[in-house]
Amino acid sequence: MRFTLSVALTPLDQLTELAVTAEECGFSSIALPDSLFYSEQVSADYPYTPDGSRFWDENTPWVDPLIAAASMGAATDRITFYTSVLKLGSRNPVLLARQVGSVANLTGDRFGLGLGVGWAPEEFEWCGVPYRRRGKRVDEAIDVLRLILGGGMVEYHGEFFDFDKLCMSPAPKRHVPFYIGGHSEPALRRAARVGDGWSSAMMKLDDLRDTIARLNALRAEYGRADEPFEFQAVCIDRFGLDGYREQADVGVTDVITVPWVFDGLGFDAPVEQKKDSIRKFADEIIERF
Repeated sequence: MRFTLSVALTPLDQLTELAVTAEECGFSSIALPDSLFYSEQVSADYPYTPDGSRFWDENTPWVDPLIAAASMGAATDRITFYTSVLKLGSRNPVLLARQVGSVANLTGDRFGLGLGVGWAPEEFEWCGVPYRRRGKRVDEAIDVLRLILGGGMVEYHGEFFDFDKLCMSPAPKRHVPFYIGGHSEPALRRAARVGDGWSSAMMKLDDLRDTIARLNALRAEYGRADEPFEFQAVCIDRFGLDGYREQADVGVTDVITVPWVFDGLGFDAPVEQKKDSIRKFADEIIERF
């Protein structure tokens, strides 16, 4: 099992230092969140809190995750980066393919694309994309991304996206893994059908166990049971060596964690304190796991 550092809600001037420290301490990856903007009013509930409220506000720092990956990649050598997760529904996949290919090349193929549909109608509509039929649109967008990132002269003629032969060069030298987010049955089916892995939001261990079992059953249904597949988890009720072993036992392959939270530090804590927390986590967990 691997350990990934989440930098959600982190001040932007801390990102590079945290990435360098995480690499030095044996973390495998950096998980990069995505939010396009904060709308004053939102017409849907946030799906991953009990009351549907957002746990951030208009002053919470965000950065485009692709730009963040390129920036942190320039300061590191081995650690990988992935979005957790990028909201594909409000984005054009042809433009996104150009961006993803650029990041993959600039980081030496140390980039994975975590993908979700998106939950806020405003993010769709204010970016010029209809909220209706968003799932079908995302399925087609994934096909477009795979096609273009595969390299060569390609064309696509679908219901939502249509283009004649084009080529984006250079293509990534290695396959860009797609990690599909979401807890709904359509999201799990999408992950099992086309994903290289699945990325959870905040979940308890029992829910993770059930979801991983469901994903494995779906992967078998789609004839993909023997293919490599990542289970990236944000587990909210199992911590410490024993807790992470329990996560591994239910099938988690990649723990997404925020070490400074365990030390009572906020997301806006000084960067040196966060770096100390990363080193402490590495000594107490990663080295002993």
